[in-house]
Amino acid sequence: MSLTAVDPRDPELRIARLVDEGKFEFLIPRTACGMIAVTSFIKGNKVVIFASDATIKSGALGVDGSRVIVTAYKAAMGAQVPVIGIWHSGGARLSDGVASLDAFGEVFQSMISASGRIPQLSLVLGPTAGGGAYGPALTDVVVLAPEGRIFVTGPDVVKSVTGEDIDMALLGGPEAHKKNSGLAHIIAGSEEAAFEDIRNLTALFANQGFMTPDVEDINLSVFVPDSKIRTYEVRPLINAILDTETEQIELLSMWAPNMTTIIGRLGGATVGVLANNPAHIAGVLDAAAGEKAARFVRTCDAFGIPLIVLADVQGFLPGAGQEWEGAVRRGAKLLHAFGESVVPRVTLITRRAYGGAYVAMNSKALGATRVFAWPHAEVSVMGAVAAVRVLHRRILADLPAEQRESMELELAAEHEKVSGGVIRAIEIGAVDEMVEPRLTRSALAKTIADAPHRRGSHGNIPL
Repeated sequence: MSLTAVDPRDPELRIARLVDEGKFEFLIPRTACGMIAVTSFIKGNKVVIFASDATIKSGALGVDGSRVIVTAYKAAMGAQVPVIGIWHSGGARLSDGVASLDAFGEVFQSMISASGRIPQLSLVLGPTAGGGAYGPALTDVVVLAPEGRIFVTGPDVVKSVTGEDIDMALLGGPEAHKKNSGLAHIIAGSEEAAFEDIRNLTALFANQGFMTPDVEDINLSVFVPDSKIRTYEVRPLINAILDTETEQIELLSMWAPNMTTIIGRLGGATVGVLANNPAHIAGVLDAAAGEKAARFVRTCDAFGIPLIVLADVQGFLPGAGQEWEGAVRRGAKLLHAFGESVVPRVTLITRRAYGGAYVAMNSKALGATRVFAWPHAEVSVMGAVAAVRVLHRRILADLPAEQRESMELELAAEHEKVSGGVIRAIEIGAVDEMVEPRLTRSALAKTIADAPHRRGSHGNIPL
């Protein structure tokens, strides 16, 4: 196929940039309906792609354009391959009236029926409004390019209804979605990077590989401070665990950054890594982090991707604001996600795991395949110092101020021996095994390799 179009919005040109060698085959002939659908390959993996034709009525969709998407989904479901949507759409075609709304409903039903059964990826390259906004929102991963915009109603409608004066970029561009909405999983720095992100995601989902347990070990302790009160960035630790020079994608990096979610490879196989990130609010769980983590767990479970959970968490973030934002309800989503998950999932406690957050981070009680802990890790209801301040408050209150701190530390050390620490956790079955940092990588790989390969039998609702 030769491309004669020069308009950079042309869907054929966009698809050619995405697929192997720029080659693809139409599922149905191209018309002026505002959408095209093709089959092709990305990194050797067969895919189905549909793309908005923004050169016609800004990509607005009517009955015929919606049917193209439905056809694409039928083809992808029949072949059990990923389906990728390239979005640049003004929403429903006004000229088709209510019929266009009904047709959009059929598109949504196709997406919902495919949820959790085949990977659905969205690449948003331009303004995408109305029904065109809900399309990407129903898929597993949304990649937003710099010129991408996602909103239900545009600036003109917003101003006419609310009086608010705002432009498209602030309303639904990268700045709006990277920290505020949690809608766009990846905010690409350039359009070229957005295309490469979709290519890497396709490979991770479609070609998951097989786990080789014989992986090289390195001393991971250098990435985590000994002191439990020091903050640190968890990404270097994750990078050291995962294979180097392979695809690695972080999802929702700026939304709820106290929880880090990355898809990469270990021993050649695709894995998901979920980790508390002490660099942000000390890595504690809050309402948004619980919801972010729950969606990630369910995504991995739906597609049979094993999970590695790195726990270093003091608890849940307290405060009226958190309670009002639904910390309990949204945290319960994470408990439910882990509790129903059937993929291999292994937890590593690096420094500490306190209170309800210990349970929520893939505890043994929630069905973790295996729970490891480093030798100096602590598992407890709360930190030892905080605990003795409650348990021994009268003794401490009677001491002179200059003696109080040393007594707190002495009592805390004794309390940790009795109720916390790895040995006690192993005794009660909360931790399976103590592992040295220098042997951790192979322990994680072997656990996953030895576990039965399963995948969940549920959809991937956009939590």
